[in-house]
Amino acid sequence: MKESSSKRYFNRELSWLFFNTRVLAEAKNTKVPLMERLRFLSISASNLDEFYMVRVAGLRTQVLAGMSAESFDGYTPARQLQKITRRTGKIIKSQGNCWRGLKKELEGEGITVKTVASLSPPERAILDHIYHASILPLLSPLAVDPAHPFPFIPNLGFGMALSLKRKGEADVMNALIPVPVHVPRFIALHEGKKSASYVMIEDVLDHYAPSLFPDAEVLKCGEFRVTRDSDIAVDEEAEDLVQHFEFLLKKRRRGRAIRLEVHTDMAASLKDFLVESFECWDEAVIETDSIVGMVDLSQLISANYPALLFPPFQARFPERIREFDGDCLAAIAAKDILVHHPYEEFDVVVQFLEQAAIDPNVVAIKQTLYRTSEDSPIVRALITAAERGKTVTALVELKARFDEESNMRWARDLERAGAHVVYGFIDYKTHAKVSLVIRKEGQSYRSYTHLGTGNYHALNAKIYTDLALFTADQALGRDVGKLFNYVTSYSKPAALEKLVIAPIDLRERLFELIDTEIQISQSGGAGAIWVKLNALVDIDMIEKLYEASQAGVQIDLVVRGICCLRPGVAGMSENIRVKSIVGRFLEHSRIMCFGNGAALPNKNAGIYFSSADWMPRNLNRRIETLIPVEAPTVRDQVMNQIMIANLNDDTNSWDLQPSGKYIRVAPTGKKSFSAHAYFMQNPSLSGRGKALKIAAPQELDLPDVKRKSKTEAAKLMSAPPTAVAPPNAAPNG
Repeated sequence: MKESSSKRYFNRELSWLFFNTRVLAEAKNTKVPLMERLRFLSISASNLDEFYMVRVAGLRTQVLAGMSAESFDGYTPARQLQKITRRTGKIIKSQGNCWRGLKKELEGEGITVKTVASLSPPERAILDHIYHASILPLLSPLAVDPAHPFPFIPNLGFGMALSLKRKGEADVMNALIPVPVHVPRFIALHEGKKSASYVMIEDVLDHYAPSLFPDAEVLKCGEFRVTRDSDIAVDEEAEDLVQHFEFLLKKRRRGRAIRLEVHTDMAASLKDFLVESFECWDEAVIETDSIVGMVDLSQLISANYPALLFPPFQARFPERIREFDGDCLAAIAAKDILVHHPYEEFDVVVQFLEQAAIDPNVVAIKQTLYRTSEDSPIVRALITAAERGKTVTALVELKARFDEESNMRWARDLERAGAHVVYGFIDYKTHAKVSLVIRKEGQSYRSYTHLGTGNYHALNAKIYTDLALFTADQALGRDVGKLFNYVTSYSKPAALEKLVIAPIDLRERLFELIDTEIQISQSGGAGAIWVKLNALVDIDMIEKLYEASQAGVQIDLVVRGICCLRPGVAGMSENIRVKSIVGRFLEHSRIMCFGNGAALPNKNAGIYFSSADWMPRNLNRRIETLIPVEAPTVRDQVMNQIMIANLNDDTNSWDLQPSGKYIRVAPTGKKSFSAHAYFMQNPSLSGRGKALKIAAPQELDLPDVKRKSKTEAAKLMSAPPTAVAPPNAAPNG
């Protein structure tokens, strides 16, 4: 390994695993409600599943192909797999310990996961009824021998492996009981508001296995779960992209086994049988002394126990739109609106498109669709618009991983309604989140634009923190029109007025902005940069930030997940600070602030938000947007409200050390500050309308460690905290 590389950068895969460790830490955080801790544990397992399906699968492919080229941090694929195996082993052990602790706490609340052996006679009777009525009809026990080959088990398939001995025969035979997806992992014997009891399906099958094989003796039994390679390699020469993706999705379902999970007490002969049948290699076998497939723990989360969940939160609807009697287009025409999800309702986006769909003066709608929900109100609005004779262009991204099938289904529905459906570039993903409405007003046409950091997904918008700008800025509208023309016709835009697009010039524009801060600092000024991202991986961007740090630019990064930049290293990055926020909501918005001649925050700062993380794929191989923030109230909201709150958070935050270790931030004052709690209690500035004029200012001071000048840090936030509305209350705006 090149020592210089390892000292300059953190490994991408290990950095992601450390992020998942922070997610797991929330499952152990006693300040988090008990069932929410169970949810975090389940999420950490789900994250690990996808990590194996995509990242580990890719590394194994490289090893099998004999590739030994080192990554930018100096690790070969084989070396990365070794480190991943060690790190995931620690995570899995920690998950097991966490579950054992949570299980005891759940028992203290009357929620028990029992063994079949421990059930009382009445409980046995209940289980017997459930098994024969709802489980047995779905089961297909399978013998495995020359006449019955090993069956196909799908990705994340779960089941029981058994060794049997037929009566009167000496030979041992193997068998499987695949667990259908419709059979719950936790079988409820009783569910009430004060208590609940469950048994696990593997324990149930172990108990009833002899009745499934009445002519044989069950010698050994154990549960297993398989993870398959789920990455897709798109053929750039494909003539029909939809048919090609249909073929690839079928192929993915049968991808090679990447990980085989078994319980530590599984007999060696059964484990060998599974390894041979799945054609696994030894390092793909993961043994646990806890639950195999811990993602299923989410099935235990119940609304019957509100005291064990986060307090209910009612998202707000912008008061400014209400002031225009719910007319989104009129409100946007008057002034830009920035919606901050999930604190403000996704219904704003839906209402915007639904209104456009039925407005007789709207003549055209153009929309990108990267990820959307199963019963998407966005797609329904587009279908309505097309059926009403409007020109609808839907840019559907087929390459949105794990959403390919639903996107193809929506594409067909849109085409049947008369919409123009395009799939973009074969070699680029269209990751930008953009909607354009063209309305005839008088003798001319006016554009209304939505530009966001998050997907058009109603469910994700309840847990992902994202920004959505609604604007009638005609320059931005023209630029967005050129973006759609670029993707639909491959016509590279000649001149954009405000919007910046990857892969055309987004990287170059970011470099220019950083270079300006470098020049300011070298001239004796206060160079300053704030950036909020999900991931920082791109080496050229990291090196540019190192250059800025060495020039004296003060840099604060809020990076939720992967961060390959090593902060706080003398002579390289001593002026860079990195924190990660992991809490109730998933941080997803990308924001950039540049001091432009003074310490941040200041009124002349350059403020932007983006659909792109700073990763090679986003900057080089995706259609992404970088949007300037110009409206005064929106600028205050992004810089003086959102970014300052993120930098001040000491409840959900972790500081990245030069060593690569993350240390949970400890509150510096008498009272801790949570950015998530703050936004749940305080309306966003640009959506307040007339109410903003009478709002009392509130100052929030950045800690000394964050800024050179404490007085520069104190800024207006918004109205004083207000009570969070109960679930059935009207949004408080």
